[in-house]
Amino acid sequence: MDWCCGAGAVLFAFGCIFIATILLVCRRNEAGQAGGQDTVSVLVVLGSGGHTTEILRLVGSLSASYAPRHYVIANTDKMSAERVRILETARTKGNTEPQYTVHWIPRSREVRQSWMTSVVSTIYSLLYSVPLVFQLKPGVVLCNGPGTCVPLCISALMLRILGMKKVLIIYIESICRVETLSLSGKILYNLSDYFFVQWSTLQRKYPKAIYLGRLV
Repeated sequence: MDWCCGAGAVLFAFGCIFIATILLVCRRNEAGQAGGQDTVSVLVVLGSGGHTTEILRLVGSLSASYAPRHYVIANTDKMSAERVRILETARTKGNTEPQYTVHWIPRSREVRQSWMTSVVSTIYSLLYSVPLVFQLKPGVVLCNGPGTCVPLCISALMLRILGMKKVLIIYIESICRVETLSLSGKILYNLSDYFFVQWSTLQRKYPKAIYLGRLV
């Protein structure tokens, strides 16, 4: 009984926060969206280590039309923000205003974290992801597997379901995934608009996936 009451309280709190978020976003609709008519804003999800290296290589190949770029980092990641700064400094080459922002949200899942506690931490991360994504309203979400991308992609789907904006979700599975998808990949395989793998063995197992060879 106590467990049911506690779960009910958590769900009620989540519902209240979600409704408050929707109302807040609706009030800001007249403020307009970031980016010009000829640009597409991109939300880039960074992991740590190899995930960040791979996704920043992809971002480095994007044209100037993909701007502004909104980088989202787990709050326990101490290195990715500096790597973003270095990349963006090289892109602008001393030009005027920067075309990027950096944001932090709670990490949804730590390495070797148990399944049970991962559910709780993912819901907690979702509470931060929803207002952030609703505020930024990106045109594209670009991710490659860190657990942090799951609540952010769910938030992007909420924007679409509510008819506020259609956000394309582009998922690129990490190069280190040869035989099986990552946990994030398995979750987002049927939720993403474009799902890329970098090994033909994965494309044969997952026919929806797009295989174009190595991307990073």
